[in-house]
Amino acid sequence: MKDWLDSLDPRERQFVLGGAVIAAISLIYGLAWAPFDKQYKELEADIVRLEWAIVDLRSIRATLKSDNSSGSVVAPQNQQSPIIIVDQTLRGRGLDRYRKRSQPSGSNGIRVEFENVAFDELVMWLGDLVEQYAMHVQNGSFSVGSQATPGRVNASLTLERAL
Repeated sequence: MKDWLDSLDPRERQFVLGGAVIAAISLIYGLAWAPFDKQYKELEADIVRLEWAIVDLRSIRATLKSDNSSGSVVAPQNQQSPIIIVDQTLRGRGLDRYRKRSQPSGSNGIRVEFENVAFDELVMWLGDLVEQYAMHVQNGSFSVGSQATPGRVNASLTLERAL
């Protein structure tokens, strides 16, 4: 290689050496500097996103603290047995007269059977159970109610409380 370089004219030698320097700088930039620079910019963007997330979380925490200090404390009703929860919530919604039977199903569950209950009211009651007591329908079946009134169903539901 040195013999070939020595055989070139001085002007050609400068041109080849200049090209080699430019190629070396381009390789160093492309293989070493650019990946580090890209990763650095991504990390900066991540930091900005995390800072905004912290600001959002602080505002949410302040809102939660103000809500809890205003007297709305989560009731310890979640510690009640499912039988008591179902009985109280059915009475509160006026659906207890449609309950045919209820029986415990394991330590955190209950099976409730309804006869000729309004479907809309039943769904509202189930929503209350989910929101207030973390009780979800694990199994259920519906059939048309015995009366010819539209919107009435017979239902058998197995409810369980999430721990």
